[in-house]
Amino acid sequence: MNLFQKIYCRTYQLGMRVAMPMMPYREPEILNSVAEIPAILEGKEINKVLVVTDAGIRGLGLDKGLLRSLRDAKVKYEVFEDVMPNPTIDVVEKGVELYNASSCMAIIALGGGSVIDCAKAIGARIANPNKSLKKMKGLLKVKGPLPLFFAIPTTAGTGSETTVTAVITDGTTHEKYTINDFDLIPNYAVLDASLTLGLPINLTVTTGLDALTHAIEAYIGGSTTNDTRRHALEAARLIFENLPRVCEDGKNERARANMLKASYQAGLAFTKSYVGYVHAVAHTLGGKYGIAHGLANAVLLPYVLGEYGTVIHKKLKVMAVYCNIARPYDNEQIASNKLINKIIEINEQYGIPKTFDCIVEQDIPMLARIASAEANPLYPVPKLMNAKELEKFYYKVKA
Repeated sequence: MNLFQKIYCRTYQLGMRVAMPMMPYREPEILNSVAEIPAILEGKEINKVLVVTDAGIRGLGLDKGLLRSLRDAKVKYEVFEDVMPNPTIDVVEKGVELYNASSCMAIIALGGGSVIDCAKAIGARIANPNKSLKKMKGLLKVKGPLPLFFAIPTTAGTGSETTVTAVITDGTTHEKYTINDFDLIPNYAVLDASLTLGLPINLTVTTGLDALTHAIEAYIGGSTTNDTRRHALEAARLIFENLPRVCEDGKNERARANMLKASYQAGLAFTKSYVGYVHAVAHTLGGKYGIAHGLANAVLLPYVLGEYGTVIHKKLKVMAVYCNIARPYDNEQIASNKLINKIIEINEQYGIPKTFDCIVEQDIPMLARIASAEANPLYPVPKLMNAKELEKFYYKVKA
């Protein structure tokens, strides 16, 4: 990246950092069980809701407790279960149609990051009936309160239940883009560990590493605050301690609860301090090839951290010591390498691949341009890279 581009990016990021304390950020109110939802709806005189989920959640029966609570309280509902990984604009529009045709008054998202992001996009379109999702791409373009919104994560990874972001895919171009607005923050986040007890080990690992990526990218970036650093460090510690426990015993409810807490705290960190090139590249792999976001992050994370080099050693040492991966007397390079190697060790232990065989070499320049457009100038990364420089990561993960 040339000097002019670097100056532009860093100036933009400085402006965002200065403006952040004045932004209308809010945290969702935390609930501990889906059984708490009907009383809130009754208090707001809401008698019909749209439940956004996916077929997998329904097949596992994870929606039964929620739907039973709604029925018992005589709250009517429509279930929209068409959400797939990397939700597309067309799927969002189907959800909007069902919401409007059924005269719903609130949205309940039950699922992983794709479900919650899809529900956010549905809410954004309801708030802006004459504005397409493409026109809401980027920063602060939703401009309207969403319907009352409950987010119930069934994975401990995305942190979508607390963030300003929804990630949507254009089904025609396969471009994956983000919508960022404070109105997308759910009103309520339901952190119910019992809903995550049956999560398969592969999803447990990839969603956990997704949350770890959020924590690390937020921590090593240039727009951190005391709060975001605290949230990121605590999220990383909880993940390194509890991810092996839930992989060994998926029914360990305390460890599952700690993973949900970690995901939530990582979400608090990155929604204010942003992410970095791991996410930008991962989004293009998801949009083009359908690679699950958490899996893409898990594969890319060690490569990107290694490429940042010495510029992140000081911060990674602090994190490594906080997470009991390194000792205070280790030098910065040794400590940071211990943390990166720990991530590699987790990947290898739980079968995370090092490469993807679906990447087509001819696609790489285009994918790198899209990743660069997402990241620059918004993401306050430790080391700036242009599209050409980002191409190296696609080659590193290409089989």
